[in-house]
Amino acid sequence: MPDLTYPGPENIHRHVLPNGITILVYENFAAESVVIDGTLHAGALAESEGKAGLASFTASLLMRGTQQRSFGQIYEALESVGAGLDFSSGRHVTEFVAHCLVEDLDLVLELLSDSLRHPTFPAVQVELMRGEILTGLQIRANDTRRMAGLAFRELLYPHHPYGRSTQGYVETIPAITAEDMMQYHGRYFGPRDMIVGIVGAVKANEAIAKIEAALGDWQNPQQQTMTAVADVRRPTETRRIHVPMPDKSQSDILLGLPGPLRAAPDYLDAKMMNTILGVFGMMGRIGLNVREKQGLAYYAYSQLQGGLGPSPWFASAGVSPENVEQAIRSILDEVARIQDEPVSEEELADSQAYITGSMPVGLETNSGLVNVITDMEFYGLGLDYLQHYPDIIRAITPQRVQAAAQKYLSIEQIAIAVAGPESVISNQ
Repeated sequence: MPDLTYPGPENIHRHVLPNGITILVYENFAAESVVIDGTLHAGALAESEGKAGLASFTASLLMRGTQQRSFGQIYEALESVGAGLDFSSGRHVTEFVAHCLVEDLDLVLELLSDSLRHPTFPAVQVELMRGEILTGLQIRANDTRRMAGLAFRELLYPHHPYGRSTQGYVETIPAITAEDMMQYHGRYFGPRDMIVGIVGAVKANEAIAKIEAALGDWQNPQQQTMTAVADVRRPTETRRIHVPMPDKSQSDILLGLPGPLRAAPDYLDAKMMNTILGVFGMMGRIGLNVREKQGLAYYAYSQLQGGLGPSPWFASAGVSPENVEQAIRSILDEVARIQDEPVSEEELADSQAYITGSMPVGLETNSGLVNVITDMEFYGLGLDYLQHYPDIIRAITPQRVQAAAQKYLSIEQIAIAVAGPESVISNQ
């Protein structure tokens, strides 16, 4: 039976504007505030290899000046009412989040619309942001964890956009111009397939009317659809790379392979498998073995990302350089065990209780609610997804967990990246 205490079709109000924007509203009058969350299909998949970082660079400039307002005027307007508005870009989408008191909703929607539709990419702001990005990339180059992640993606996704950094590189950021951003904005920013979710102390019909007033007349006949991301085959053998960072005292390990799409029928089976393997309790079996029992790692866990494309499953650990090889073997031992042996009913029940029990916590805030509601729309899960979710999780069996492990994991066809001192790591 569905759990009707969760948001669902009865109280999530969905409305599609003529220009293609889907609006989702959930009324919550527990506090006099409103949170907005939204996406439009403009991401790093649309940038070339030589302009890696373009989508992220563009998103960071949206509020740095528009046809109506300067950078200072935008931030002064937000700060004067204690509101927030932020844009970010990933591989598939540009996202925006905003929060404000309900009395300031019109102002925030006006600033949101202005930033989305009329950015001017002022030269001074472009150069200031370029400097910030390049500084961030220099910091990344001295971070073993981030460098292991960068090398892992390049190793797992060769000649594929998922293998590129969405933040770009020190070689590509200097080549990106304001004209590049303006052209990218003109090609990919538009209302078609855009999602706007809003949760808070506002009536649904009022929220829909306000969003329509702010964005309903937006048109971009030239708006392009991003090319669908190509599939990625798992490695046919073990691939390994080492990023030498001789001045560091810690090594970071990332190993994994392409995971399931979020829309895959067995995605939640794989999520349960990963919860047992590297999430629940002290970071699952991996954390218990590698960190707690053997004391090999500062941290050790695994993660399943899911998404529109072949995002990775990976395990990660931070270790002393002399413990790299033993930590890798111990992680792969746990991967083999969850593939070879069905998990116990008790262990599965504990993880099911963890997943279903933590869900209400994530829905306690307007931010948590709007994020989940827009995700349900984005991935086509249906407005009743939350209501059925606990039953779906409780229906997962040990056999389904094992099947997911056998399908999506491997101890041989895998990419392994290590960043840290070179002397104690054998290059393979």
